[in-house]
Amino acid sequence: MKIFLCACLFTANLSAAQEPSRAGLLAPGWTPDKLKEALLTVADWHPFPRTAEREGWEAVSPEVRAALLKTAEKHLGTGWPTPRASVFLDYVRNGNRSRYEAISFGRRTKLAELVLGECVEGKGRFLDEIVDGIWTIAEETYWGVPAHVGAQKRGSGLPDVTEPTVDLFAAETGMLMAWTDYLLGDKLDAVSPLVRERIRYEVGRRILTPNLARDDFWWMGVSGRALNNWTPWICSNWIAAALLVEPNPDRRARSVLKAMECIDRFLSFYHPDGGCDEGPGYWDRAGGSLYDCLELLAGASRGKIDVYSAPLVREIGRYIARAYIRNGWYINFADAAAKLSPSAALIYRYGRAVGDPDLAGFGALLARRQGLGREAVRGSFGALGRALPTIFALPEITAAEPREPLYRDVWMPGLQVMAARTKEGSAAGLYLAAKGGHNAESHNHNDVGNFIVYADGEPALIDVGVETYTAKTFSGRRYEIWTMQSAYHNLPTVNGFMEKEGREYEARKVVYKAEPVKVVFGLDLAGAYPKEAGISSWARTLTFTRGKEIALSERYALSAVKAPLKLSLMSARRPVKKEEGRIVLENPAAAGGAGAAGSAAASPQPAPVVILYDKGFFKAEVETIALEDERLKASWGASIYRIVLTAARPPAKGEYTVRIKN
Repeated sequence: MKIFLCACLFTANLSAAQEPSRAGLLAPGWTPDKLKEALLTVADWHPFPRTAEREGWEAVSPEVRAALLKTAEKHLGTGWPTPRASVFLDYVRNGNRSRYEAISFGRRTKLAELVLGECVEGKGRFLDEIVDGIWTIAEETYWGVPAHVGAQKRGSGLPDVTEPTVDLFAAETGMLMAWTDYLLGDKLDAVSPLVRERIRYEVGRRILTPNLARDDFWWMGVSGRALNNWTPWICSNWIAAALLVEPNPDRRARSVLKAMECIDRFLSFYHPDGGCDEGPGYWDRAGGSLYDCLELLAGASRGKIDVYSAPLVREIGRYIARAYIRNGWYINFADAAAKLSPSAALIYRYGRAVGDPDLAGFGALLARRQGLGREAVRGSFGALGRALPTIFALPEITAAEPREPLYRDVWMPGLQVMAARTKEGSAAGLYLAAKGGHNAESHNHNDVGNFIVYADGEPALIDVGVETYTAKTFSGRRYEIWTMQSAYHNLPTVNGFMEKEGREYEARKVVYKAEPVKVVFGLDLAGAYPKEAGISSWARTLTFTRGKEIALSERYALSAVKAPLKLSLMSARRPVKKEEGRIVLENPAAAGGAGAAGSAAASPQPAPVVILYDKGFFKAEVETIALEDERLKASWGASIYRIVLTAARPPAKGEYTVRIKN
């Protein structure tokens, strides 16, 4: 079989590679008046059938309707937990954000599932519970979460009801309430006209008015601060709420235009390769939420706002397929889990919108693995804006041809992330991914030069990921957390120093070359460490000879040697030191550790992985790290391992090679 082969050579300094694109895709050329003319009115915009339009809902497959109904029935008579002030204060008292979020997210998920139950049944059986949910959520002092209330002038602690600020989950709540109003409409009026009046009042004062009036929310990008998933995530919900419930046409158009300007600022920080520096775990709410915005705009404008042909939009969608390794495993640099179950419907619909059959086929593949169409369709935290298009696209998704994106080579020069596998279209053999970048990326870990290795599609040398978020995660103490430190990535500790956080700590002299037989990725790590480490140069080169081995070569020069040199290698498999100079990473007991939805059927056990090193230069020790955090355990199970290769008396100038074989 003839395989398409490509070879490319890339060299750059990071400062040049990281210069973002600046094109405005959405807002240029539009004014509020032009937009008002282009947008369908609130009364005319009809993206999905309302509950009263029984023909549309009865066309949903019986399996999905039954599952949605069963889920809604579980909520009848279960009450609405109260989000107490003392629980809100957990965040400032002990750093816990999970207890309050469980209550808040649980309320919203429950309301969304009740609404969908009423949509599929249409008999009014769920209406009282729905009105209870609307009313209790409307009564909340703050629609966001404790971790984000610090945006208020009064700072972290209890929320100030007089200053609504818009975070991710306030915006999500506005979207949920707006779609509930749209779907149930007259049914809510039959209970009481005050229900919909309350929805519109609360969405207006908490979301629409502050977003229109203020420019100081950081995620708007007016200050020039680098933007991340917050911008499209919030804007997708803001646009939905404005389109659905803003009664004033002028305010509606101004709201949508301002959101479009925010999205343009978000896109200005993306490189042409579309890579997401937050990692694949955030693609759903970075690139995926960008797609949500574009779908809303295209639909409400009858296609007059359509930028799907823009190369950047296409590349942002393709990132999730490029980060895919096999069976639910993804390249997980930054705050990303290694094991993911991304939205199959979102990936399919994005691929269809940009005309990419590989991306659409990937979504179709994931839909089959996730059982989409055979069970209830939910959106996280009550995201009806995601659930509705999924429900009505299911026949198309389940009929589409599945494709698995097992790309031989991936190179994203903006992120300085590469990946390579032994053979196109196959998970057999070794797989390598590595990164350059800098240590001020969004959701950054101090990990310039880190790499991961998989064998036969299963993890061997890993990026650990991130624990469950707490107050410490996004504070000045972030890098006290072990998972953020370079010593717990596949990186050296030099003269007792780890990599340092900050934009100036970056990769230099990055080189990438991919050929049919060999792939080379190289960079100088010296700039990622503080001056105190005394590193004059540190040339790291990863050479992947397909079908044979991955060689990690380091050539360094130090101003002085003040402490032993330590090379950390993080493993998902138990390392066994057969003899000094040779470590065997045993077969995983079960593919994927704890596993996750979206895995394919069980495959033959992967071959063991062997690590060879110079026993005259290094001595090896193995540490077992017991995992207690549920987020880490979901990827790795009960424990992971840290191999530390120590050179007690390294020369000031030297080199070494570590070989990884399948």
